[in-house]
Amino acid sequence: MEKEIPLQPSFPTDGVELRCFLVVNNYTRSLAFYRDVLGVTVVHELAGTLCELRFAGSRILLSAPFRSRSDGSHVPDPPPAGHTDAILDLSIQVPDCLAAYHLLCARGAEFLTPPFEGREKTQAFFLDPDGHLIEIWQAWGK
Repeated sequence: MEKEIPLQPSFPTDGVELRCFLVVNNYTRSLAFYRDVLGVTVVHELAGTLCELRFAGSRILLSAPFRSRSDGSHVPDPPPAGHTDAILDLSIQVPDCLAAYHLLCARGAEFLTPPFEGREKTQAFFLDPDGHLIEIWQAWGK
């Protein structure tokens, strides 16, 4: 007989955090982008393979694509053809979208659009070196 476990009254609760795992085609280029353009902190790194990044209370794991061989060693996978099998959008809420836009442009981000007004927010979009979509946005009235 299973023991009854009381349900938490809300979710997320204290101690829950979001982690995003990104497989990137060029690990060195992507690490430089996230560190130098977005300003993430590198928490831990297995050089050239995997790193844990801290960004505003969340974690991003960057990984070079790897597969195992029959001899137990690991070799890079060929990069996937396009990004049609997965949907990924990193969305970053900022207090001032226009100011964040100018700062990120100065750091090397190439935006797809300048900030524009949507239904409930001001937003702008750019891509990381692997084509992952990144949105910055500001809620109206904030």
